[in-house]
This record gives sequence, structure tokens and C-alpha cells, in this order.
Amino acid sequence: MEKRDNLIETKSFDLLERAIASESTDIHLVPAQDHYDVYFKKNSKLERSGTFPPQLAARMISFFKFLSSLDISDRRKPQSGSFHKKMQNENYSFRVSTIPSIQMKESVVIRIQRHDQIVSLDKLCIDQQWEEKLRRAAEERQGLILLTGPTGSGKTTTIYSLTAHCVNQLERHVISLEDPVENNHSHLLQIQVNERSGMTYAAGLKAILRHSPDVIMIGEIRDSETARIAVAAALTGHLVLSTVHSKDPEGCFYRMMDFGITPEELRQTVVCIAAQRLIQKKDGSMGAVFEIVQGELLDSIAAGIISGNRVTIPEEMKIDAVAKKYSMENEPSNDES
Repeated sequence: MEKRDNLIETKSFDLLERAIASESTDIHLVPAQDHYDVYFKKNSKLERSGTFPPQLAARMISFFKFLSSLDISDRRKPQSGSFHKKMQNENYSFRVSTIPSIQMKESVVIRIQRHDQIVSLDKLCIDQQWEEKLRRAAEERQGLILLTGPTGSGKTTTIYSLTAHCVNQLERHVISLEDPVENNHSHLLQIQVNERSGMTYAAGLKAILRHSPDVIMIGEIRDSETARIAVAAALTGHLVLSTVHSKDPEGCFYRMMDFGITPEELRQTVVCIAAQRLIQKKDGSMGAVFEIVQGELLDSIAAGIISGNRVTIPEEMKIDAVAKKYSMENEPSNDES
């Protein structure tokens, strides 16, 4: 039995172990008027899992911030980081995100990820056609593959599945540049962005390019600098995988343009945009549905954006319609017999 030094450490790790035992993906500690509510997230649903006194919760949050190398004295600004720990004979990564609320109370969300937990593309994709399209995109030698969708749509799971496919089936050398590294994967050479030590996205990319990668994974495009880094890497003859927050493939184009990327640069680099959502299957497990744009349709959309003549994608192909269709097909039967 692991020895724990004090009450805060014991309570904090007990909370993590409870969440792992319940197969939850996230822990939410949310301040209320005279207590903190605890929620576990499983299958995209929040389930209440008790309360903590405010003083205890605040000290636990400080402990999680300490483990994540965050500033425990600063409760006025959002912070994010991660830590790694072996629990229940498995190695886990915990991504910690804090945000201030009123009365100097912090709320925290902890994302739980098991190391080397790769969901293969055939198990991830509900329909085989999407698996085949993603595999075909990964076979490209150069270009930009963008995975898009809202938070919680499974983009991170898919991008790690693609990198594993590139390493194990295509025998490519894959290096990732992440901020932060959310999950350790033995098939990847993972580089973490650290602004304070000088390891910026730009510096990281220069170092990666000297390491002769076939495939570069950039964790998330969230600003103009990262967008330019991704496009530059794709233009140098590498296959680049990344994620973008947007609603659908067309929105992803415009999101990249908001970051200062020209339509012509997108036309030259993007080889696939995959919008996705997670839905619950009949057996209770989660699977992904996609709207994947590549080939001639992708060229048409890019050309339409450049010319101002937008290409209309059939409604039944759009991600919201696809997600609705497959959700209805996977609804459990109400038959009593």
C-alpha cells in the first residue's frame, strides 16, 4: 500500500482513484455557496459524486496545481498543466485546468488519460468508410490533416489513433509538439512546448525538422503562430496532423483564415479535414461519426472559398445530420419483450 503523508494528499489521490474505478474521463470540482460539488464525467455525461467542504477542496486544488507545476499562489487567472502518476498498476496522465470564480474560489477540471491507451481506427469509427478515408489520408507523404469539432468530440483520441497507424502500419517516424503533453505514448517522440525555457512552437518545430520526421503532430492549432507553424511544416514536405476547434470542415477553413492563413496556402497544404462527434453505441461504448472532406470535394471547397462561389455540401453529409442519424440508429430498444 502506497504511503501518503497527509490528509490532503490522501483525499486527492482517493478522488483520482474513485474516478478511475468508475471509468470516468473527467473530474469537476465546482464551487457552490458553502461547499464544492464533485462531478465525474462518463460517456459525455456529468454525474454528481458528492461534496467537499470549501477549505478542504481549496487545499486539494492547490495540491493538484502543485503536482502540475502551476502557481499555487495565483488564484486570479486560469492555469493549465499536467502530471503523471502510476495508479492501480497503470500509468496515467492527469491534465489540470483551473479557472477563477467569484470570491476568489477556483474551479478545476482534471482530464484522466491512461498511458498508451490507443483506440484503433477500426474500433473508433462506427462506419468502415470513415476508417478507410482516414487511412487513405494518413498515407499522404505531405500535407495537412485537420481534425475538427467541439471540446469532447474525441479529436485527441483520433489523432493518437492516426499517429499509431502511421508508426505501426506505415512505418513512419512521428514526432509530436504539444502544449502540454497530455498523455505519454511509447510510439511517439513527444516534445512539450515550454515558453519559459525557450521551447516555443517555432523553436520546437526547428528542432523537430532537424530530427528527420516523416509525420509531425501539432497538438492543437489555437492561435496565429501555431497555424503558421503547421502550414510551414506541411509546405516543407512533411505530413502534419493537428486539431482545430470549429463546427464542420467548412468552418475549419474559415477558422484557419481567421488565424491569418490565406485560402491559397490552405489549398496547397490541406489534404483532409475530418469533423467528428462521439455517440453512444447500443452496447454502451462510445464511437465516432465523421464528416470527412478530401480529394475533389476538398479542392472544390477551397476553390469556392477563393473565388467567392461557395460549394454547397448536401445536408445529409454534414456532421450534425450524420451524428443525429447514427444516434437514432443506436438508441436502445424500448421493447419489454
